[in-house]
Amino acid sequence: MKCLLVVAHGSRRAESNQEIIRLTEKVAALSADQFDCVECAFLELAEPLIPDAIQSLAGRGATSVLVVPYFLARGAHVASDIPEQVAIAQAAVPALEITVSDYFGAAAEVPEMIFQIASSAQGVESK
Repeated sequence: MKCLLVVAHGSRRAESNQEIIRLTEKVAALSADQFDCVECAFLELAEPLIPDAIQSLAGRGATSVLVVPYFLARGAHVASDIPEQVAIAQAAVPALEITVSDYFGAAAEVPEMIFQIASSAQGVESK
C-alpha cells in the first residue's frame, strides 16, 4: 500500500491544524489514483506526530510512505528535525520504505502561485 504523508509544523491554534487536515483531504482527492492513502502529521504541537503517523500507516498495511514537508524554506525543521523524526519511525518499522521529498517551498510552481495570489488580490490577471 502506497501512502503520502503531508508533514506540517503544527500549531497551538486548533484552526491552523484543521487547515492542514482540510488541505490533506483535498490532496487525497486529487491523488487517489497514485496513493492508497493520504494523511497528515505534525512536527510538534499537534497530533499525530510524524513517528506516530508513520507507525499507524504501517499498521494499516503501508508498504511505502512518501513524506512531503509542507514548509516554505529549508530551515532547521526541514534540514534536520523532520529527517530525525522519520529516522525514529524507520527504526520502529524497518521494513517500511520511507522517502522524504523536497519541501513545498522548493517546488517550481511556488513563484507562479505567489504571483497568482498577488494578481488576484490586485485584480490583475496572470499571464
